[in-house]
Amino acid sequence: MSKKTLGYIITALLVGTLIFIMVQNMAGKPDPSPTQIIKVDDEATPGEEGLEQYSPAPEFTLETLAGETVTLSALKGKKVILNFWATWCPPCKAEMPHMQKFYSKLTDEDQVELIAVNVTESEKLGVNEVKKFVDSYHLSFPIPLDETAKVTQLYGVFSMPTTFMIDTEGRIAQKIIGPLDEKALHDLVDSMD
Repeated sequence: MSKKTLGYIITALLVGTLIFIMVQNMAGKPDPSPTQIIKVDDEATPGEEGLEQYSPAPEFTLETLAGETVTLSALKGKKVILNFWATWCPPCKAEMPHMQKFYSKLTDEDQVELIAVNVTESEKLGVNEVKKFVDSYHLSFPIPLDETAKVTQLYGVFSMPTTFMIDTEGRIAQKIIGPLDEKALHDLVDSMD
């Protein structure tokens, strides 16, 4: 068996496990309380908008790990890197130092925002696990918590990390599945309006 074939098998197993975990975690859960997800545009459903290139990115509002509120539409006029990740995801762990390095060099003049949505619903130990991860990686960018995975589902995210590049008009410029390094982040931001 070649390394490439083995890689495909491992990837398929990881994706299958993620889907299984998400389905298991959603079974029997009550509706989210207002503190978990403040607002998700209920009119937007996967496939209607936000998943095609240059379509409007679906609106959402989530509370961050720091207790602040992040609303996508409030960032219109900036280039937005919208990343979906989890602490148990090895490629996410590899990507986070690059994201922190990229974020630490941003200035107000860049008009770029990095939002790393944690799919908290998939975390075994919940928010505590996310806090520990963020502290160990010294992350300083906003970490919204998707405690019910509604935003994750709205964006049609099935594997992590998945990153959406959102242009200054609030449209999806690109969707990237897999980890990004600092150079890739710069190149993607430079390619957007």
